Formats: sequence, structure tokens, C-alpha cells
Amino acid sequence: MITLNNLFTLPELELIHLVAGNEGINRPISGVNVMESDSLAEFFKENELLVTTGINIQMDEQKLIAMVQMAFHRKTSGIILNVGPYIPYIPEQVIAFANEHCFPVFEMPWVYRVADFVKITVQYLAATEQKETKSRHALSEVLFQPEPDADYVSKAFTQLGIKTDHDFAIIVCACDSKQTISSSLRYVAEDELSRKYKLLLSMHGNAQMIYLVSRSEFNDSTLPLKKIIETIYQKCEEKFGKTHLSIGMGNEYPLKNLTKSYHEAMTVIRLHQRHPELSIYEYKKIGAYKIIMDVRERNVIEAFHQESLGLLYRYDQLHETDFVHFLRVFLEEDGRTANIARKEFIHRNTVLYKMKKIESILGTDLCQPFAKTNLSLAFMIEDLMD
Repeated sequence: MITLNNLFTLPELELIHLVAGNEGINRPISGVNVMESDSLAEFFKENELLVTTGINIQMDEQKLIAMVQMAFHRKTSGIILNVGPYIPYIPEQVIAFANEHCFPVFEMPWVYRVADFVKITVQYLAATEQKETKSRHALSEVLFQPEPDADYVSKAFTQLGIKTDHDFAIIVCACDSKQTISSSLRYVAEDELSRKYKLLLSMHGNAQMIYLVSRSEFNDSTLPLKKIIETIYQKCEEKFGKTHLSIGMGNEYPLKNLTKSYHEAMTVIRLHQRHPELSIYEYKKIGAYKIIMDVRERNVIEAFHQESLGLLYRYDQLHETDFVHFLRVFLEEDGRTANIARKEFIHRNTVLYKMKKIESILGTDLCQPFAKTNLSLAFMIEDLMD
């Protein structure tokens, strides 16, 4: 994703200065539009950077303030004010509004031609989009092709300035399959993730945003990933409501094994979706789940799950009971009767009845640590099953 910060690193734009809304410098930019009348606001697209000379404002300060506010509410990327005969200065009210809403306002001197700025920006956006397209193709080739073209990948990574002899990890941000990934959602995720990592490559689609990172290329190695991800969740909920967003990171591997990192990230996401209270965001921190994942004979763990819980599932299906659910709660609460009763909104005697009934169905003693360990392991296997 291209941001204002990316654009204004160009030496050709050094005469244009950010004067307000500094906190929004990483807002995405998708295009540039010259605005000389707020009556044409309906034609401005989200994430466009607007430029105005103020020729139709005729030094009317209130009209300029209204124009900046309109640009913000239209969700544009920012606005450039061409200071000169029509906008002699940038009013304090504009600066205060921009700072309050983290909306970037730039000052462009009159000697700098608007046409030159538009040309430079359009060329930069086109070149960067071409680079991002190559980035998506290279990452897709590595992750999703059964036999990636090693020569193509090596050449593409080299052209993109990425050293292929490093180890890399994959971060996946996954939404509900029914939810489309908006540019605003991408902006929040990438803005926060880039505080810690240099996002080397990225792609998005199928309700996923995928990022290639390397622990050897940090922006800030001291920031805990857990804190960054929880900030993303918080900001997304504040901006978009409930997004059903889950984020996971796999381990680092050489380029040829990068698919493994992707699948590990997806495992983390699956665990987060089932157990958000565990706050697991990295594969290396999934604990005993790793032992299950490393069992090569999948039929072994599937058989163990069936032997441990199969009878209870069949009983529930035949009698329309909820003993499987109850058993999971029982194990999560370590058999504490009062906690289970409170969590399930049932009487203590009902808890004791259900415990005895499960024991009779499974032929086991729920008070024995060994039995509880085996049943907990069966549920952990279930968490990882598709």
C-alpha cells in the first residue's frame, strides 16, 4: 500500500511541507485530484490526495476551512494548499482541525507548479503500483504454487531489493470470508505492523492480507508483537465495529520453505478464532499445540480424538444433549463446580449430574488428572482439525 509518507520522500517534492495532521502521514494514497470547487466533491474518491490553488475561494477563510473539512469527510488522503495570491496563509483553524483529526495538510509554495506536482505524483504511483504487482506475483508464486519457479522468484526478489539468502516469516491478517478487505482496514494493519517490521512484500485477497517480513530487518525490535496486534484489534473495532479480524505469524524459514510459515500463521489464526482469550499471535508461542502439529501421522491424532470423544459426540447427536460442550467447560474451569455453574447458568446439582453422566458414557473418572489430561489433549486436537 502506497502512503503519503512514501510519496513525500521524493526529492522532487522537498519544497512541499507538511504543516498539520502529522499523525496521518501514513494514510494511503491512491491518486491525485485538483480541487478548485467544493461543489465537485462527489467526484473525489477515497484516498485521493487533493490539491488546490484556492482560485475560487478568493481569500475567503471560511470557505477554505469548509473545503478542508469536506476533504476530510470525503475520506481523502490529505490536501495540499498552494499558498499564494488566493491562499495567502493557512488559517490556524485549518491547522487545529487537521491536527485534531490527524488529517495531513501540506503547504506548497506558489512557485511550484501544480501541473508538475500532478505529473510527478501520477508517475510515482504508476511505478509503485507496478512494483507492488510484481511483489504480489512473487509472493503468490512462493506460497501457493506446488513447485515454485525458483529462477523467477530469485530474479523478482533481487529486483525488489530483497536478499534471498535471508530467513523470512509470514504474517497473515484474516477476516471473515463474507467481509471484504477495505483500504482503510489495510491502512490500520500496515500502519501498526510497520512500526515493528519492514514489510518486504504483501498481497491481499480471499479475505486475507499476507505480509513477508524478516526479523533481521526491523523498524523497532523492542516493540512486542502482541501489543501491536492488540492495538490493531482495538483501532479496527473503534473505526469499523466488529470486524472478525484475526492475525497470526509463522516462524522464520529459508525462502524455499516459506509455505510452512504461512500454514503456521493460519494455525495461529484458527486457534485465535476458537480461543481469543488465550491471546496467541505467534506460532512459536502456541505451546503444546506444536507437539500435535509435529505428529506426521495425522491418522494417529485423529484416532486418539475419536477414541477420547467419539462416544460423547454420538450420545449428543442421539439425545440432543450438550455434554461435549459441557466437558470442554469442565476442563477449562479445572472441574471447579461453582465456576462451571456460574459460567453455564445452571445449578450446582446439575453440574454434578452432568459430570456423573459423562463419566458413565466415557467409562472414566473425571477426577483423575490422567483422564483430564487425555480429554484436554483431545480437545486441543479438535482445535487444530479443519
